[in-house]
Amino acid sequence: QVQLVESGGGLVQAGGSLRLSCAASGRTFSTYVMGWFRQAPGKEREFIADISWSGGSTNYADSVKGRFTISRDNAKNTVYLQMNSLKPEDTAVYYCAADRNLPRLRLGLGGSWGQGTQVTVSS
Repeated sequence: QVQLVESGGGLVQAGGSLRLSCAASGRTFSTYVMGWFRQAPGKEREFIADISWSGGSTNYADSVKGRFTISRDNAKNTVYLQMNSLKPEDTAVYYCAADRNLPRLRLGLGGSWGQGTQVTVSS
């Protein structure tokens, strides 16, 4: 497993942008598929996006498609989530996750999780 640490959250006005980062420990980062999830108060954790080990394939939830972009830099052991055109309903704690199995990751059953970073979008 890898250890994951998210950063980059904060308070932003609707329509604004944020970029989240997730730094991973270990030398095997490039062998993991990576994903972002979020959980709003009183709601279940929600899949946002995932990216293949090479970065060549990405997948997004309909709720963020066209606004969010996931990317990774294997040389820096980091995955990013660029969030544009933010809406108040994007307010949540955002988590990154890692697993070697893509279906398991997408189901939220990934083996490694970060501690989360709060994103608050004001109207």
